[in-house]
Amino acid sequence: MGKGNGSDEVLVVCSDRNMGTGIAIWDMETGDRIVHIPTCASPLHGLLCLRDQFLVASQVNKHGSVGGGAIFTWALNKPQQPLRSYPLEAIGPLGCTKDGLFLAGGSPSGNVYLWEVADGRLLKTWRAHSKSLKCLSFSKDDSLLISGSEDGVVCVWSMVSLLDTENFESSCSLLHYSSEHTSSVTGLLTTSGIANSTFISSSLDATCKAWDVVSGRLIQTQDYPLGITAIVTDLAEQLLFAGGVDGSIFVGVLDIGLLEDPFAVAGDEPVVLKGHNGSITALTFSSVGLISASEDSTVCLWDVINKVIIRRFSHHKGAVTNLVLIPRSASNHRRVSNQFRVSVLNKCPQPANSSNGILTLLHTCSSPEDHQAPVDFKRTNSLDQQIFEMEQEQTPAAMQMKVETSMDHRTWARRMTNHVMEMNRDLQSRLLDSIQIRLLLASGNDSRATGKSKKLKIESPPPLQQEKSCPGNEQAFF
Repeated sequence: MGKGNGSDEVLVVCSDRNMGTGIAIWDMETGDRIVHIPTCASPLHGLLCLRDQFLVASQVNKHGSVGGGAIFTWALNKPQQPLRSYPLEAIGPLGCTKDGLFLAGGSPSGNVYLWEVADGRLLKTWRAHSKSLKCLSFSKDDSLLISGSEDGVVCVWSMVSLLDTENFESSCSLLHYSSEHTSSVTGLLTTSGIANSTFISSSLDATCKAWDVVSGRLIQTQDYPLGITAIVTDLAEQLLFAGGVDGSIFVGVLDIGLLEDPFAVAGDEPVVLKGHNGSITALTFSSVGLISASEDSTVCLWDVINKVIIRRFSHHKGAVTNLVLIPRSASNHRRVSNQFRVSVLNKCPQPANSSNGILTLLHTCSSPEDHQAPVDFKRTNSLDQQIFEMEQEQTPAAMQMKVETSMDHRTWARRMTNHVMEMNRDLQSRLLDSIQIRLLLASGNDSRATGKSKKLKIESPPPLQQEKSCPGNEQAFF
């Protein structure tokens, strides 16, 4: 992060209201909006920055297949051309390793997905929680993945196990889990602490808990008068800022130390910052102070010492769900530190040498021409490549080709729908036949019983002739 007056950082925010609101990048020093990126509506914890070069956001709107989700990626030096990925299901919270090599996403079903960013390969997916995922965070050394869910459960996973791709369906190594929280987990953050082994969780149960990340031992519990919705520490990790459901921000000393037993902090009343009219949705800390976002559609930059707001930003429509700080050099469309590649995230596991769309951030030279087009989009599909190239020229033929391609996709979808409906009708018909056989058998048994009581000699009804084949039907359909 930058030093001094904050001129080395800019602020990235987004909301969950609608795609048109998009992402806004603001100059914190002047309050001016530098860049607007359309087509984004991201849930809580659904926005992150990869290596200060790419923005990645999960989408609350469903753009993929039925029941699927979407993850968009923008190169910061050309933010108007996102790379679109369509996972198997909707993705909420995102997390990435410090080096940007791996991306994790959590779903409302409780599944977690782990991708390799460079080639988009889906390395692992597993049922991590029984309830919706709310938070994902990697440990400081990227050796562990921490997840929190709607039912208050916190799990710690070994990355060594998760990266073992010899068997995609192999069980994942759960180091430990805790159900100490009695309500939804709203925040996870790791601290340097002792030997990089501490993390803090917040919850709507009005507590923040400090844990030993290796052993899973609960170190400390801090109680608050209301539910906590977001947490962050200052740059020195000496203060803990906890945002509440009423818009208050509680400031307390972070002193977890070397404690043997967990305890509830009780002492002086924490400092409270008041300036929002809605629940706090996100917190981050910059070189110039605390930054908070709220459901009241505003973002505030705070002078924590004097407990006053330095600057207020208005995001207009919808609750601000995410805050990300990036270097100013990353948003000026010119400077690029090093080469880094991002690919379309696979929906299903694929061989390691397969590739879909690739978004590569190239080295830039000193010439203006290189500055204007530092991003290279590569598609293995020749039709997509042709459409893309024609779109760059804004030709009518590109639109016609897109329409024709869309019609082909709709035709394929219609055929698949008809096929599924036909299969359903066939299954229903066979199920009804099996039920009818059962009813006829039952009727035949009743007839034999009646005939015996009246001492009448009657032949067995025809349905009894199918009695030998009936068990096979029962096994197939019941």
